[in-house]
Amino acid sequence: MDAADPLARLRGRFSLPPGLIYLDGNSLGARSNTATEAARRVVEEEWGRGLIRSWTQADWIDAPVRVGDALGRLIGAAEGQVLVTDSTTANIFKLLVAALNHQAPRGVVLLEGENFPADNYIAQGVEFALARGLELRVVPGAQLVDALDESVAVLLASHVNYRTGLSLDMARINRRAAEVGALTLWDLAHSAGLLDVRLDASGADMAVGCGYKYLNGGPGAPAFLYVAERHQAALRSPLFGWMGHARPFEFGADYEPAPGIRRFACGTPGVVGLAVLEDALEQLADVSPVDLQAKASKLTRTFIELVHSRCPDAGMTLLGPVEAAAGERGGHVTFTHPEGYGIVQALIAREVIPDFRSPEGVRFGFAPAYLRFVDLWEAVEHLRSVLAGREYADARYRERARVT
Repeated sequence: MDAADPLARLRGRFSLPPGLIYLDGNSLGARSNTATEAARRVVEEEWGRGLIRSWTQADWIDAPVRVGDALGRLIGAAEGQVLVTDSTTANIFKLLVAALNHQAPRGVVLLEGENFPADNYIAQGVEFALARGLELRVVPGAQLVDALDESVAVLLASHVNYRTGLSLDMARINRRAAEVGALTLWDLAHSAGLLDVRLDASGADMAVGCGYKYLNGGPGAPAFLYVAERHQAALRSPLFGWMGHARPFEFGADYEPAPGIRRFACGTPGVVGLAVLEDALEQLADVSPVDLQAKASKLTRTFIELVHSRCPDAGMTLLGPVEAAAGERGGHVTFTHPEGYGIVQALIAREVIPDFRSPEGVRFGFAPAYLRFVDLWEAVEHLRSVLAGREYADARYRERARVT
């Protein structure tokens, strides 16, 4: 399978410790071989020698748009619709408030019940901040289409479920939202750089996502937001930031939003983080999202088959269906087990890195850019030994760390 993998060439672009099997790229992607050089160039040359001149000479000022356009290729967005800025959390807040103000007097925010929790936390924060009659309506993913009606102002949904890995039918949901006059806001944290998203073609209105998972931008990498061009003139960010001003260096007394996607910028961009993310995106510049999705689907399907064949009757229960077509599942799968936390810790001790999701989830992520099929086989053999030897019961693996 590795010999036939059309993306096998990509692995050599990333730095992975020898002997380590990394199955957590869905939480934090691997470092590219050139990330250090990208950061060094900014710190030593552009900042160290250029100093303030580098805002112009090194084009720091346009990096959020330039990197946004590069990222847009991976999520099906034409130029001028993606901005790399702030955090996913802040971007959800900005776009949700902008959409609600535009959609008034509608006041219903439709939420998918299995959203990543932070998304729904932000919706609760918006309700608190606006201090007006909003309704947060929470429904299961399977009911989103039926729940979209003329009362809904905005739908906020995670494209890929952070537990099961299953994805929502974005195109179908976008069509229904357009029929009833609702706006859609998609969280692409677990699909950008992995699935063939096609924001423009599917009719999405807005989207957000992080840069540190499948995009490999590093811990705390800058996030991104997408606003379809047809909405940019009508939507206004509630954070009237200096970098979102039409003429920031005229230092006017009153705020005037910039035209286009720049109006959703806020504070001064983090240049080092942008440079590392830009370098990471260059590693995927010659890759089709269709091919990334196809390999991710094959990786997840192969891993499920291996667990079921090599670890039968071990108490590992898959969340979600066994079968899922390409694009219907993201790049991770979760098995539940009463000793899930201990299993994760025992695997980490064996240099196999998954993660744990409360209350019992052992989550395995498969980044198609650098994961090999042989890694799956070896990981499942380690899992088999951990289960058979009850290694998870060791007292060392009982105490919960702050990060799981």
